[in-house]
Amino acid sequence: MSRSIDECLEWGASQLREIAERPRREAEILLQHALGKDQLYVITHLDEMVEIEPYESYIIRRAEGEPVEYITQKASFFSQDFYTAPGALIPRPETEILIEQLLESVDINSTEQIVEVGVGSGIISIVLAQHLPQAKILATDISDNAIEVAKVNIDAKGMSERIELMHTDLLAGVDVGIDILVSNPPYIADDIVLEKPLGYEPQNALYGGKVGDEILRRLIEEAFERKVRILACEMGYDQKDKIADYLDGRDYSALKFYKDYEGHDRGFILMLR
Repeated sequence: MSRSIDECLEWGASQLREIAERPRREAEILLQHALGKDQLYVITHLDEMVEIEPYESYIIRRAEGEPVEYITQKASFFSQDFYTAPGALIPRPETEILIEQLLESVDINSTEQIVEVGVGSGIISIVLAQHLPQAKILATDISDNAIEVAKVNIDAKGMSERIELMHTDLLAGVDVGIDILVSNPPYIADDIVLEKPLGYEPQNALYGGKVGDEILRRLIEEAFERKVRILACEMGYDQKDKIADYLDGRDYSALKFYKDYEGHDRGFILMLR
């Protein structure tokens, strides 16, 4: 069965109105993926007749809640495309802020040892390696699936010689000296019910414990014990006061909280020395 590209987009958008903020745009992305064409081609060939499959199946999957990024196996981050799959969290624009905030505190010629906890799809380590060509980077994750996704991206970006991957829980077994510790850890409380699309993402990368900040606290403890210079973390929008209270009375140089694009508290940069 075939329809014009315009008809496909109209039908797709109508199916996604209940699930998507921008149904027409998401329909467009899924049609691009189905046709193997770019956005310019799709919007300039609206009268062209195309086969409805596999586009129709993509629309159905999205209408049921599956994220577009898992359907297309592609996500944009720092103006680059990365491979993504259900084994790792989908890259989000807010994490770009974490990297930008961290880079403000690191010299471009730094040869320091960076360790990322929870590598996920590898985006943080890859972008840091691109901006800090002399730095040494080790990235850990407890999930085999995440390690596999990260490896695909690391290889695709030509970073296999720059970034070492390690399958472990947080920093267990990491015996190198750490100058910079960075993480987008799980920080959602266990009793929070998430929106349907988040159900497709790895739950152990989202839920941080009964309160939600348990892993953040463990990372803070690791940073002090290992005499890390900088700890950079994302956090929940309601965790700023908890983190500040937890650090009250500790000996450190500076603590900076930053906000996301919506104006919510989203992370912190802790300078320990």
